[in-house]
Amino acid sequence: MIRIFTDGAAQGNPGPGGYGVVLKFNHAQKELSEGFRLTTNNRMELLAVITGLEAIKKENIPVTIYSDSKYVVDAIEKGWIWGWQKKKFAKKANPDLWQRYIPLHLKFKPKFVWVKGHAGHPENERCDELAVQAASGGKLKIDVEYEQRQD
Repeated sequence: MIRIFTDGAAQGNPGPGGYGVVLKFNHAQKELSEGFRLTTNNRMELLAVITGLEAIKKENIPVTIYSDSKYVVDAIEKGWIWGWQKKKFAKKANPDLWQRYIPLHLKFKPKFVWVKGHAGHPENERCDELAVQAASGGKLKIDVEYEQRQD
């Protein structure tokens, strides 16, 4: 089984933000993170999941995603995303990311597990560290889709 642990952080909402991902498969572990100059916490939470899934090289292996984001976990596990998709994400936040997520969901069919944030879960804590470090970094990327919608 591939286990993906994710977290997102934003300093202000919106503000500088980042995500952190820890992927585990057998005895291998990989960490990913990235920071953006202007974004939201929910975007970073969802982007962490997307980035984790995009990093998977093997197919036909069960995938479980651990996230402290009710926004992401509930949208997928409760099936809200499919209603949003039918309505073309009208009046929904982050349509670009949800549309990027859907093909990954169909490919990997991940199971989601909600974990309480800042509660001592080692991988969640590590993801939070990665996200905060990325958001505080000097080379923040531009979240183009988000910033364009703010104009």
